[in-house]
Amino acid sequence: MSYIKFKELTKYFDLKTEVKEEELPEYAKEYVLDNEKIIMSYKNSKDYAVFTDKKIILFDRDTLAVYYKKIHIIPYISISTSAINFKPGKVELLFSLDSGYQIHLNFIDMNHDKKENIKKVYKIIMMTKIL
Repeated sequence: MSYIKFKELTKYFDLKTEVKEEELPEYAKEYVLDNEKIIMSYKNSKDYAVFTDKKIILFDRDTLAVYYKKIHIIPYISISTSAINFKPGKVELLFSLDSGYQIHLNFIDMNHDKKENIKKVYKIIMMTKIL
């Protein structure tokens, strides 16, 4: 008998609302180190994304059947390739990690100014990767 190990290939996050640092729940702040600075945070009804100057922290919560919280911590140094897609009302950040996993961050209900904020964060991520 043989077994096939299931490996989640791509994880999608849809994020809608920017969150100020002081409005973040305490559990989200616990994963930010003292020597890190929060650049930006986003959320939807159940998930949070926190961008620091060194990593992305993604909180994947599910409350439908059984409550669980999965936390993805992605150091910028582990990003092997990336892309940013601008679409009407939407911005997508696409990351391939050194481990082979892919992460898609979809920012929805975006106007021009909000798209510019996402572009600034993307530039910070890429500059951190280069340095």
